[in-house]
Amino acid sequence: QVQLVESGGGLVQAGDSLRLSCAASGLTFSSYAMGWFRQAPGKEREFVGAVSLRGFTIYADSVKGRFTISRDNAKNTVYLQMNSLKPEDTAVYYCAAGSGLAYISSVYPYWGQGTQVTVSS
Repeated sequence: QVQLVESGGGLVQAGDSLRLSCAASGLTFSSYAMGWFRQAPGKEREFVGAVSLRGFTIYADSVKGRFTISRDNAKNTVYLQMNSLKPEDTAVYYCAAGSGLAYISSVYPYWGQGTQVTVSS
């Protein structure tokens, strides 16, 4: 079955950086667009960014210029490099796999369990 496993979360201070990883198995990774979403306590899940099959990326305005998504098809892994972190970036971060590049979570049928990112001020 399809498995997406996120890692790399943790507790950091404002201004620090983190790199999240999402390792995929059970699917032909190179055939899927990969998205990152996040959910803060009491808030709805929101789009962070996504990368297409060929490496084209899109981002939410709130992270544009600070976060970078990349993928390594040889390792079946997608990354989320987060720089200049802010307290408002605190959330559980999820990766997702889907057939197309999209901002909408419902487009992605496969999801990981999430990894917590906490940014202290």
